[in-house]
Amino acid sequence: MTEKARNEHLVIFQPSGSRGYVGDGVTIVDASRQLGVELESVCGGQATCGKCKVRIEEGFFERFGIESSMGHLSPIEEREKKFFEKHTELKGYRLSCVTEIHGDVLIFVPEESRKGKQVVRKAATERDIDVNPAVRKYYVELVPATLEDTTGDWERLTEALQEEHGITGLTIDYLALLSLQGIVRKGDWKVTVSVWMGKEVIAVDPGCVEESYGVAVDVGTTTVAAYLCELSSGKLLASDSMMNPQVTYGEDVMSRITYAMTQKGGLKKMNDAIISGLNRLAGQVAVQAGIKRRDIVDWTIVGNTAMHHIYMNIYPEYIGKAPFPPALHASMDVKARDMGLKISPGAYVHALPIEAGFVGADNVGVLIAEEPYNRDDLMLVIDIGTNGELVLGNKEKLISSSCATGPAFEGAHIKYGMRAAPGAIEKVQIDPETKEPRYKVIGKDQWSDELKEMGARGICGSGIIDVVAQMYVAGVILKTGRMNIELDHPRMREGEDGWEYVLAWADETSIGQDIAIQQGDIRAVQLAKGAMYAAAKLMMRRLGIDKLDRVILAGAFGSYIDSTQAMIMGLFPDCDLEKVYAVGNAAGDGARIALLNVKKREEANVYARKVEYVELTVEKDFERQFAQAMYFPHMKDKFPHLDGLIPDGKKDK
Repeated sequence: MTEKARNEHLVIFQPSGSRGYVGDGVTIVDASRQLGVELESVCGGQATCGKCKVRIEEGFFERFGIESSMGHLSPIEEREKKFFEKHTELKGYRLSCVTEIHGDVLIFVPEESRKGKQVVRKAATERDIDVNPAVRKYYVELVPATLEDTTGDWERLTEALQEEHGITGLTIDYLALLSLQGIVRKGDWKVTVSVWMGKEVIAVDPGCVEESYGVAVDVGTTTVAAYLCELSSGKLLASDSMMNPQVTYGEDVMSRITYAMTQKGGLKKMNDAIISGLNRLAGQVAVQAGIKRRDIVDWTIVGNTAMHHIYMNIYPEYIGKAPFPPALHASMDVKARDMGLKISPGAYVHALPIEAGFVGADNVGVLIAEEPYNRDDLMLVIDIGTNGELVLGNKEKLISSSCATGPAFEGAHIKYGMRAAPGAIEKVQIDPETKEPRYKVIGKDQWSDELKEMGARGICGSGIIDVVAQMYVAGVILKTGRMNIELDHPRMREGEDGWEYVLAWADETSIGQDIAIQQGDIRAVQLAKGAMYAAAKLMMRRLGIDKLDRVILAGAFGSYIDSTQAMIMGLFPDCDLEKVYAVGNAAGDGARIALLNVKKREEANVYARKVEYVELTVEKDFERQFAQAMYFPHMKDKFPHLDGLIPDGKKDK
């Protein structure tokens, strides 16, 4: 980000994280182009299509040191008002094509206004799941009421359920009761009831309805994914994902906790944002499956502890302060309507349990998906995101920890970093002899040496890991992480912010400037990977082991990084590379497993309490371990499984 000049204002776009200074009077859409944020503008800036609408965030945002306000923009124009006056939900929105910037501003670009839709990689994994859902449907035929028999409809229903299915002791949801009589008569005294946990009738439908639907959700700090399943068969019918709308309030967990603590109504804003997003996802997967949102009768949800507290509308202050206790560890069953979710009115949300202040329900989802507690070999499971979570052990003992990797792997704090979207460099190779790079961008199959016009916009997380590892192997950076300034090469140069290596020349990009990796970028990556490695090393010491049998990379990001490049960089300790693999979004898979099998919900509660949480920062030599892990791949540790992958002598220099 360049230094501020006179008559310039700081503009930050979320959720991309792009930021920079623009001149006074520049329109938002022009600012977006300057900063590499692509907005829809079908009408060519005539304010007639309304597709470039953006939301202006109000208040002081400590994370960015910015005071953002509608008052920092030109007054709303008459031609804009028609898009917003009749829609109260669009309060705080402006059309970017006609709105001028006259002060610092934080702008959220909604999904529908983004030209290059960001790629959210949280696909479901094929897994064998024993189906035993919390909600089951039962068809019954009631004896019609007569003048001689005026027994209440609910009593008729419970009698029929007992006679035909042997179910007793049921209660009924209040809203289901309110609609019961009308539905019974609409179905000509033939109805299908949805029974939750064998205890409560949560919905009644007229006639015979065989299929039942539930949604499993993984709320990540950066991305959110939803999976719609048919409950009786376990079949995955639809899935969809989105950027977490809370990104506006902070890129990482601590910044969002801080926002809740320091901003009036901060928790409500973040809770409203995620609930609105979840409702949108529910609608999207329902449309894909050809059903209505009201047909969804069960819901499971996972997320890290901060996300858990925010989507449950629990004030997160105390998980941000030592000793970081959560409001509760156990799972919860809450009526969906009490959370503001617009699905079947009587449906429940099952929030999986959490392990500790910074190891949440998402990690519990990984546990029940991968089941390290049933294995003999020593496994290290790493869920890489803005907050890294690790589980180590086997059926004898399991320990967990978390580390603040920060958003570097999401593209933040990297000058040309961006989240995964079309145009993002996602794979990199550097020739060790010529030092020349080749790369791939999201959206194109060819490498850069096969296609001149790549249209690169920046570099995303998987590309960041590749380029740093490749720069080390090629000798562009040293073991310490410092740029090799003695290297005589046209791509190595001293820029405004220090030494840098040019990955893509301006004529290969869509932003009209060179995309370079700077010394500060390397430092940001070292901090992230150093925290992850130090965490693994200290956990291994706690268990008294000196080698790993298996490393599992979980999470959307873990699925797209090259495991070899990650180990060359030193993201985790040495391991047989054939035993290092990705398992996709295991947290989301865990939520799906819990949706389809109530026994796994019980298992989740058991093992969430059995896993021993290790607070790394209190380890007496944490800082020393962290400092050593900043080196590539490590200051002292040996990596025999990298023999032949790093040039001779480089591992020890």
